[in-house]
Amino acid sequence: MREMIKMVIVLTILSTVSGGLLAYVKVGTKERIDNQVLQLVKGPAIRSILEGASNDPIADRFSLADGEQEVDVFVGKFDGQPKTVVLEGFGKGYGGDIGLMVAVDVTQDQIYGVEVTTHSETAGLGSRVKDDPAFPTQFKGQPIDKPVQLTGDGGSINALSGATISSRAVAAAATEATQIYQRLKPQIEDKLKSLP
Repeated sequence: MREMIKMVIVLTILSTVSGGLLAYVKVGTKERIDNQVLQLVKGPAIRSILEGASNDPIADRFSLADGEQEVDVFVGKFDGQPKTVVLEGFGKGYGGDIGLMVAVDVTQDQIYGVEVTTHSETAGLGSRVKDDPAFPTQFKGQPIDKPVQLTGDGGSINALSGATISSRAVAAAATEATQIYQRLKPQIEDKLKSLP
């Protein structure tokens, strides 16, 4: 009995030390990981959507509180004027969450462009939401005041053949991002006015 108690105490101490060490490493590397994701995942997508912007949208970004979440807003300037903002949305795909960067034209209140950043979809089927260059072009010009939907759901976005779930997830991610934009629009407009 005494050996068993000793073993439980040692195991508890080891678990506590290991858990504390892992938490320390996570906190210590969070900033570096976030920077890598920004530079290698989100950054290329944002730059692709805002091709031709007269600024660096990664450098010209700010964060706003949306309830308990913090939202990064990336600003795209054209001819020196802030014309677009990019926000991130997520949709539930076949293989998990699909991350989508959505640019909103603040002068027209419509989608300027979208780009998939992350997904776990089936290669050759659902993965085409990222790989097929024609699919994201359908989102340009979509109004932000109503949900983005596939044609089968009453919308105007054509689903990719064999990848309806993935296509629907991208539409849901676009809707989520536009809803975030609508909730934060007054704060975004204030921030845009104060930009140099």
